[in-house]
Amino acid sequence: MEADQIWTISYGETAVRLLVATLLGGLVGWEREHNNHPAGFRTHILVCVGSALIMLLSIYGFPQFMGEKNVRFDPGRIAAQVVSGIGFLGAGTILRQGMTVSGLTTAASLWVVAAIGLAAGAGFHFPALLTTLLVLVSLELLNRLEGWLFRRHLLKRMRVQVAKQPGKLGELATVVGSLGFDIKKVQIDEGEAEEPEMEIIFILRVPNQMEPTGLLDRVREVTGVRSVHLD
Repeated sequence: MEADQIWTISYGETAVRLLVATLLGGLVGWEREHNNHPAGFRTHILVCVGSALIMLLSIYGFPQFMGEKNVRFDPGRIAAQVVSGIGFLGAGTILRQGMTVSGLTTAASLWVVAAIGLAAGAGFHFPALLTTLLVLVSLELLNRLEGWLFRRHLLKRMRVQVAKQPGKLGELATVVGSLGFDIKKVQIDEGEAEEPEMEIIFILRVPNQMEPTGLLDRVREVTGVRSVHLD
């Protein structure tokens, strides 16, 4: 390959790299979407494709300057900013309620998907594919293995019907945390805009030695709570 052709890429190869990024990012995003996490299918695709495009731009975006004297070219300079920049997006998926922090895994998956996109944009298809497989194994299979290894901690779902008032989620989370229950996930169903109530679902980790009956009684005492059910 001639020196002036190193810094150019065909439309076909460009399309292949972007499509590979779309596919691999979509696979990780599908797993996140399937398990109802904040950043899902579309978000992971956009991050992966965007990272691939930035890598393509970083390597092939300035061929007209390659023949100029006194031009020093670093093909990874622009793409390197993705590694630090993706942290701002990942931080938006992290939720803290009392002593419980959730969303860290999704933030990490966004960071890894950005790396997969960079690899796909650079034409490193095998590392990108292998990393995607390892991520899916970590997110899906190891999650089940973790549940089996730590099955002494029971997961319970508590459904709370509460009035639509500001601060109710934080108030309920504080009550749950103060009693020693670990909040793994929170889902909110506000229903129609005109409805006066909403449903908040807490996924709780309950150690065997703890009795959830006292939790239900304490939650019922919160102002605005209409009903509480534990599955």
